[in-house]
Amino acid sequence: MRTTRDRIRHALSFEIIGLLIVTPLGAWTFGMPLHDIGMVSLVSATLATAWNYIYNLLFDHAMLRLIGRVQKTLPVRIVHAVLFEFGLLLVLMPFIAIYLGVSLVQAFYMDAAFALFYMIYAFVFNWVYDWIWPVPTAEGASVRHQSRRGLGVHETPRIKNSEFE
Repeated sequence: MRTTRDRIRHALSFEIIGLLIVTPLGAWTFGMPLHDIGMVSLVSATLATAWNYIYNLLFDHAMLRLIGRVQKTLPVRIVHAVLFEFGLLLVLMPFIAIYLGVSLVQAFYMDAAFALFYMIYAFVFNWVYDWIWPVPTAEGASVRHQSRRGLGVHETPRIKNSEFE
């Protein structure tokens, strides 16, 4: 399990690196001034973080009310992800349109492009992050170090501490 410090490092580095990549890429792609796309990127990241908190809180309360638990099955996770992105689109599209002075259709395409970027970026970032800072195992050795010792990445060594047996 990752520590709180590691989770903070992960979240901050994800956002900072993402903004450093998406801002010039977005300015170039959409032919907009760097500072305008930078502001849209920064506000979008902030709104996405706030929406993440609010949405997950509301979704969990709805699950508790409707089915009495918050554990998600695969179909519920798919609905959860789709509704999250749809809600984020509804939150970001008007802001993008107003701030950049573009139509809602243009704002939709820009928002979709940002979402696609962040989906690919999140995959690559998390893969690299886990390689640089592997998740510690119960013995304190990282997954990367275990594979060097000849254990498969998905194999977990037997814990010999009687507290865990």
